[in-house]
Amino acid sequence: MKFINYLQSITGVSVYPLTSLLLFTIFFTVASIWAFKADKGMVDHVSRIPLDHDDSQSL
Repeated sequence: MKFINYLQSITGVSVYPLTSLLLFTIFFTVASIWAFKADKGMVDHVSRIPLDHDDSQSL
């Protein structure tokens, strides 16, 4: 039996792709807005974390 046959037997299966697309779009939009509005100093600090060997620094 093919996988498509399992999907056809689920009632309302067409809602799942639409819901996942909607959730992805909302998440991507919020992440993009945050990235453009984020404080540049904080972004610079976070980008240097893997390279810093001094653990005493804080935001």
